Amino acid sequence: MIQAGKTLPPHKQVYEILRQHINDGVYEEGNLLPSEHDLTITHGVTRPTIRKALDRLQNEGYITKQQGKGSIVKGAPKGIGILSLSGTTSAVGQENLVTEIIALPVVKNWEEAISFPLTQTEKEVGCIYFERLRLMNGKPVFFDVTMLPNINLPRFTMRTLENKSLFDILRKNYQIEVTGGEQKILAITADEKLQKHFKVDQGHPVVQLNRKIETNRFGFYIYSQVFCNTAEYALYGTF
Repeated sequence: MIQAGKTLPPHKQVYEILRQHINDGVYEEGNLLPSEHDLTITHGVTRPTIRKALDRLQNEGYITKQQGKGSIVKGAPKGIGILSLSGTTSAVGQENLVTEIIALPVVKNWEEAISFPLTQTEKEVGCIYFERLRLMNGKPVFFDVTMLPNINLPRFTMRTLENKSLFDILRKNYQIEVTGGEQKILAITADEKLQKHFKVDQGHPVVQLNRKIETNRFGFYIYSQVFCNTAEYALYGTF
């Protein structure tokens, strides 16, 4: 049953629980979720609340609804890659990804964000800056630099980001959700820093993505620069 005093509204709490269960394999592809009636009893909420949670799961590709059968699990969405506006964790799957923190989150001044201009307010509040290296099967594939405006993110610099999804942290703890954005894709060669992180030679090709990601919080953008070592992994995505 959903606990009182949670910051998330009831339908989002149910969504988070069911989403996690699907990701963890509690409900596998082809399984039926419990009926709306059963879910209202399990979570102690109304049927409209359950329907809102299920609608969101359906919109994000976790389930499909069939008349007379109910909600059928499709599994964690496939084909959502780093070229889409998902995070790196969604791109490759948490089970395949290990995150090393290269630079812990700190508050800094900033004049621009990875080639994107800032508003006066963004400049005045500063940013939370951190760097991470992401490994797949023990091999470094992504190096990312992230900058968040230092607005209403209490205790963020104290959070553990190792092996965690940034988007999940923002969604669950601060009710900040990605809604869209823009990105610039560049082909570069690895500089000394990237050579060290990726363990590659000088001149090694690397894909660079500069991103300005919109959220449901007015005026709050996530800025990130992702470097991809694609020697063994192709990039893919849906739009």
